[in-house]
Amino acid sequence: TEDEIILFEREMKEFWTKLKSVYGTEQISQTLALRDSCKESIKVLSEKWSKKLKEGDLMIDKIQEYRNEILQQSQCVSENQERLTEIKSNVNQEEEQKKGLTDSIQELKEELMKKKEIISSKNKATKERVERLCKSKVLFEERLGLEIRRIHNEQLQFVFRHIDHKDPDKPYAFTLSINEQGDYEVTSCTPPLDCIAEFQLKVRETNNFSAFVANIRKAFTALSYK
Repeated sequence: TEDEIILFEREMKEFWTKLKSVYGTEQISQTLALRDSCKESIKVLSEKWSKKLKEGDLMIDKIQEYRNEILQQSQCVSENQERLTEIKSNVNQEEEQKKGLTDSIQELKEELMKKKEIISSKNKATKERVERLCKSKVLFEERLGLEIRRIHNEQLQFVFRHIDHKDPDKPYAFTLSINEQGDYEVTSCTPPLDCIAEFQLKVRETNNFSAFVANIRKAFTALSYK
């Protein structure tokens, strides 16, 4: 090191001073040449080791730089790994949500198909009942003086005449429909009858429609004498 070199030079000077006082000029010259040779060797060695030390410092700096770079890359890889894990988790959640949504859509489709089938079945039954009522039109008109009209929303209006002996053309009417449960339902009655609810309940129990119409006509006839 530089301190050792300085110490060595100091010792050489002291040695030279002692030597000069003891030996002659020739011996001193030889010793001086030896000293110069030694100093040159020390200088070369010092420069060599100084260069080695600088190279070592550069190598250390380079290693530290590589370590920092590796640390940054490792941190980046760790962050990317966490991000990848998060993305995978989100994808899995989206897949589960998609599956749940697909299942819900399928259930809704199946439920809609069932409802369509039920509605279609009810519509078919309603249509068949209306058709049966229409087929009975001639019979009712001939025997009961009844006129049957099909009006809006698949309803039938029953109009009786020849009830009031004072006014044979005076109409007595009620309107009939089939509700969502497939039962007969009187939606209007002119003039109103207190017993219409009872007749409606009875026809639902017996399904005897002819008797239902006949009973209403009898009630209208009884009303005309009041």
